[in-house]
Amino acid sequence: MRKRIELEYIFSSSVKVLYSRLSTPAGLAEWFADDVIQKGNQFIFVWNKTEQSATLVEAKPHSHVRFVWDDAEDEDEYFEFEIHVEPLTGDVALIITDFVDEDEESDSISVWDKQIESLHRNLGA
Repeated sequence: MRKRIELEYIFSSSVKVLYSRLSTPAGLAEWFADDVIQKGNQFIFVWNKTEQSATLVEAKPHSHVRFVWDDAEDEDEYFEFEIHVEPLTGDVALIITDFVDEDEESDSISVWDKQIESLHRNLGA
């Protein structure tokens, strides 16, 4: 059984700039994968010459992007990047939703932490 996780990261970046890093092949290739190729709604993510494809199933500009891995066993599983701006402080939060094997939860969180660290560096945020 896979478990749904939500991770939240704070950024000192404009929503527009952050969204471009979450929704475009060039932006995703800066931090999420070694390379990203888009063919319509299909995104091919490349890591160490290994490809994995996902379909963009939902996108709302400057708000969120949701992908479903094409080889997912459960069609209800997805990974999503959601941008939330705190009304009082103006802080920009990136909320990541993903599904992981329960016994790999801490490893998956570590991978996300490392990728987000790279995104922070690329944005200077």
